[in-house]
Amino acid sequence: MSEIARHAKTEQLLQERPFMSVKELSRMLGVSAATVRRDIDKLDEAGRAQKVYGGIAAVESAHQRRSIALPFSDNRDIVVDVKRAIAREAGKLVREGSLIVVHAGSTCFHFGVHIADWNVRVLTHSMPLAAYLSEFGRCQLTVGGGDLHREPGILYDPAGDNQTFFASQFFIGALGVSTQGILESHPLLVHFVQHFAERVNEVVLLVDSRKFKETPPLVALPLRRVAHLVTDDGLGDNEAKMLESQGVRYTIADTSGGLDEQ
Repeated sequence: MSEIARHAKTEQLLQERPFMSVKELSRMLGVSAATVRRDIDKLDEAGRAQKVYGGIAAVESAHQRRSIALPFSDNRDIVVDVKRAIAREAGKLVREGSLIVVHAGSTCFHFGVHIADWNVRVLTHSMPLAAYLSEFGRCQLTVGGGDLHREPGILYDPAGDNQTFFASQFFIGALGVSTQGILESHPLLVHFVQHFAERVNEVVLLVDSRKFKETPPLVALPLRRVAHLVTDDGLGDNEAKMLESQGVRYTIADTSGGLDEQ
């Protein structure tokens, strides 16, 4: 298939779906991932599509930007070193023997992998994390029940909302962060965040610095509810000032091995 034909096919696919991952396009077009990435760069430069993390999205109006929640299988393998650095620093906040809640998402997954053998009890509704911990972990594990929502990869039972419990910490990720608070695009994730935030002593937000550029439409929690935020050293000065103005304590995980705390 020629480059012109690939570009036309990609635009056709984007009319049916707002986002296509590099992996999906590689399979559908029958070319390598490297070729797909070159095509994405050219379509983005020509204004015919929008380059996003992990793939390509349909073009939108110039004043609007869509924040897209990538499939977990794609997002898990993006900026892995950064997410692992965040996971290591977040691990320093965990109290031995405590009960913690770990939310869905790729950064929380890497955090769960990091503490898999620790003396803690982990409650999670994340199917990928539960599967990993059940096979490779030695921590105590409690898995929330209910129907499986494959995207965003969580188990949910509405009847479980009435259950009472209390945990020490709630480790969560986010699709975006702004002065409005923790931002998401999936209503079920918003519900989970709000539900568990009411049942823990403190909320710990784990986000890589890219998330400060995203603007999803739904506010899950205001920043005042966040006890501690862990991000990477890509955090910009404006974002740091915003966190400080909101009174959010944050830790910066330096991927080269350093650490800064505010």
